[in-house]
Parts: sequence; C-alpha cells; structure tokens
Amino acid sequence: MIPVLFTIGPLHVYSYGLMLGISFLLGSYILALHLKRSAIDPGVANTITFLAVIFGIGGAKILYLIEEWDSFVRDPFGMAFSAGGLTWYGGFLLALLAVSVFIRSKRIPFLKVWDGLGMALILAYGVGRIGCHLAGDGDYGAPTHLPWGTIYAQGVAKPSRALQEYFQYHPEQRAEWKYDSLRVLVAGKDRMGNFYTRFDESTPLHPTPLYEFVLGCAGFGLLFWLRNRLTVDGTLFMCYVMLASVFRFFVEFLRLNPRLLGGLSEAQLFSIVLFVIALGGFVYLQRRGTPPTKSTG
Repeated sequence: MIPVLFTIGPLHVYSYGLMLGISFLLGSYILALHLKRSAIDPGVANTITFLAVIFGIGGAKILYLIEEWDSFVRDPFGMAFSAGGLTWYGGFLLALLAVSVFIRSKRIPFLKVWDGLGMALILAYGVGRIGCHLAGDGDYGAPTHLPWGTIYAQGVAKPSRALQEYFQYHPEQRAEWKYDSLRVLVAGKDRMGNFYTRFDESTPLHPTPLYEFVLGCAGFGLLFWLRNRLTVDGTLFMCYVMLASVFRFFVEFLRLNPRLLGGLSEAQLFSIVLFVIALGGFVYLQRRGTPPTKSTG
C-alpha cells in the first residue's frame, strides 16, 4: 500500500486524492464527448463535474457522519476532515440532485445528460477505487486464501482494527486466522510511522476496491455498446444505475460492513431500492418513448 505517493517539502501527495482527481477528470472527459455527440455544448461538462465533486464528496461525507454519529460526537473535527469516510450513495444522490437542478436551469434536455453521466460515473467510480486500494483505507474485504489476497499492513486503516467487529460475528474465522494472538504482537512501523501487527502483515484480504475497478471497466464497456442500441433518452442512465446496484450488492458480500436486515448490509439494501427504481424508470421511459405499433389488420 502507498497512502502517500511522494512528499514535496511540507506537501504530501496522497494516492487516494490523486486517484479521486483523475477519476473526476476522466468522467468529465467522457461526459464532454457524450454532450458533443448529442449536440450539446461540451463546456457544460466542466460545471457538471465541479458540482459533482462538491456535492458528491459533501453528500458522501455527511451520510458517513450520520452513520458514525457516536464517533463523530467524540471527535467531530477529526471525523469531518479525515481523508476517508465516504458513503457512496449519499454522494450519488446529492450530486445527482445538484446536477439535475443545474441542467434544468440551463434548459438542457437532462435525460440526454443523464445518459452521459451514467457512462462517466461507472468508469470514474471504478478508477477512484484504485485510490482506496492504494490508501488501504478500510474498503477492503474479508480474509481470503485466494492467490490474489492482498496484505494491507501499510494502509491507513489497519486490518487488526477494521476486522474487529467482523470477527465478532465470524468466530470460526477468528480462530482460523489467529486473530486474538497475532493482533497483540507489534511487527513494525509503516511509512507514516504507525505501528502494524503480525496479524496485519500475515492476513491476506479480498482487494474489493480492485474488484470494483474491474466491474467499473466492464460496466463502461457494456454501456458503450448499448449507447447506440438504446434509442430512448434516459434508458442508458437507468441501465447504469441497475449495473452499479448489482455490482455493489455482490461485492458487499465480501466486505466488512455490518449486516442490518436478513444478512444484508445497508449498502445492499440501498442497492435493492435503487435497482427497483431504475428498473421501473427504464420500463416507463421505454414505453413512453416507443411509438405504438400500427395494426395491419
């Protein structure tokens, strides 16, 4: 893991921030190409990207602080200004609302813009997840014996702490990975001077951010293929929401988030709701935009 890529004097260049910036620039470029193709001023993409950055990060942070309210009350400044701690669907909803209001104010056909947003978001989200992987910010998954299991001892969120609640509900894995005995043994210091344990350096975890990167690339490829086949404005965006919901739903089974209902996490429950709404929206738009078939009888 490389949370800090390099340092210039007092300035630290963080891998998470760099990849987040690259993801937004990439998303803006894809959106601009789509707008140009749709005979809409591509310069609008810059403003939309700016709104997405401000309201996306703001919404993601606000929802995270609500979810972690007890920790926020204990350390409001530290929680509010920490580099990590973002809940993706909070950012998605607030950014989408802000962008939609802006598009409406400019009298631009927002369904066309939404279609471009879908293509931009699915790839930008995947690229941004590389930053989570490099930072080791706790978005990784459960322990695994798979050959691509990743050691996150150098990350900012140590597995010995991040998996504490997970192992409370999985006692058999707790014993298998020798959590109680290894987590109390200090193994060394990371590049930022923080201690890590024998558990951190010996326990490979599912690199779920990389899974989401691969899924984001695959989803972009599918949407790119569909863009000329879906002729009704807005349906491509609905496909994006359905794809993103399905991807997050299944990746979440490997992550460490607590289960709330029926063995499902908060993100999975929200993904189900989003998928149903998007499916309904797709059917509605398709029926509204498809002219009735003339009878030949």
